[in-house]
Amino acid sequence: MYEYLNGIITLIDPTYIVVEVGGVGYHVQVANPYAFTLEQPTRVYVEQIVRENEQALYGFSAQQEKQLFLKLLAVSGIGPKSALAILARNDHVSLVQAIQDQDITYLTKFPGIGKKTAQQIVLDLQGKLGELPIMQEINVNLALPVKTLADNQPLADAIEALAALGYTTKQLQKIEKTLAQDDLADSAAYISAGLKLLN
Repeated sequence: MYEYLNGIITLIDPTYIVVEVGGVGYHVQVANPYAFTLEQPTRVYVEQIVRENEQALYGFSAQQEKQLFLKLLAVSGIGPKSALAILARNDHVSLVQAIQDQDITYLTKFPGIGKKTAQQIVLDLQGKLGELPIMQEINVNLALPVKTLADNQPLADAIEALAALGYTTKQLQKIEKTLAQDDLADSAAYISAGLKLLN
């Protein structure tokens, strides 16, 4: 019924925002409320879900995020709140890549997602995300030349520092390729980016 709301964010709560449009405040549940700015004109993409005992609006900062939400809803066992929890990490490229790569371990890191549900996500969505704009970004990233540790000393130093913090070789190998695609200023920047990926 609704595609988006153009209005002012009048309230930011840990689980929802209020968007005022024409004097009416819409309660919109979102994955990351703090991605929005209070008292600023904003376009919020929304999906209305009507159930027997509930009508709710779910909101997104971008059309692409809404499309991914709808894909997740198509998975058996995934409801709106679970889909929002998955999107809350805000690393949608890694999420789609994990689905494409059948990375069950990555998917089970999301709240409420066990091994069985992670396998169902892969079963229902692998190979069905090609039309999402985010896939273009993944395909471009795969085509880019990746710096190795041998020719990126700041990255090598960052990986060594993360290992000293107790992260395993397997964990670090998973994030190394992603970090290598970023041309960051120094090892501190790589460490900061690495910690965000690991967490």
